[in-house]
Amino acid sequence: MSILTLPARHLASAYAPAWNARAAIWFIAPWLLPLSLYALWHLGAEQGWISPQVLPPPSYVWDTLSELTTSGDLWLNLKASLLRVLVGFAAGSLLGLILGTAMGLWRPLQAYLLPTFNALVQIPVLAWLPFVLLLVGIGEPLKYILIAKAALVPVTLNTLQGFRLASPALREVAHVYGYTRRQEVVEVVLPLATPTIFTGLRLGFTKAWLSLVVVELVASSEGLGYLIVYGRQLFQLDLVMAAVIVVGAIGYLIDRLLDWSEARFIGARAASRLGTQGEAP
Repeated sequence: MSILTLPARHLASAYAPAWNARAAIWFIAPWLLPLSLYALWHLGAEQGWISPQVLPPPSYVWDTLSELTTSGDLWLNLKASLLRVLVGFAAGSLLGLILGTAMGLWRPLQAYLLPTFNALVQIPVLAWLPFVLLLVGIGEPLKYILIAKAALVPVTLNTLQGFRLASPALREVAHVYGYTRRQEVVEVVLPLATPTIFTGLRLGFTKAWLSLVVVELVASSEGLGYLIVYGRQLFQLDLVMAAVIVVGAIGYLIDRLLDWSEARFIGARAASRLGTQGEAP
């Protein structure tokens, strides 16, 4: 029997094992490198390749992490870090959305601001530290401002890029159909810009999270970055490694949450648009 005459269900059952194997590979693949590094770390500690004072064994790190959790020190410092990054990220993202939208909708403003903005964003966050320190001191506003600056840059640039995706020809079509300026932005420009804006928000959070750790390393008496500095000063590298693991895990979880929110938002928007088109006479 030719393959062209096989029923569709027979073809699906014939290729099901191959698809299942491919799905399993795609699920396992992201974990191969971390598990390999963990196995190498464990093996190196057991064989004594590296001194425990330089790289503590995994068991030491897990014990330290457990002690931080049960004593409450981890939650206290994690709460401080999350508050800082959420406030700074929210402020920087809001300002970035406003600035990127304004430059995307008004070309004269873009021509006036963008060159200066592109020049200023090349300066690293730490380079702004002495100037902000002179203005606001070493308290919490210092951390909020530097974290907000880190989030501002990618959110602004990606928002601007998103608004550029709506070509002049597409806007001209909207004018032909009698769209007002508000309808053009909401129904034509914004749907095209939404994926790029979400990408900017994810990049903005990544920059904000990295800047949070850097700022806490330099000037802080609590937070995950402070735990890293405290462990280094006491030469307790198990504490340093435990704090680094928490930083990576929390950053990864929030990035996945933003990715999930983006998929849900874009999916719900697409479903509503299809429903509106289906109801149209």
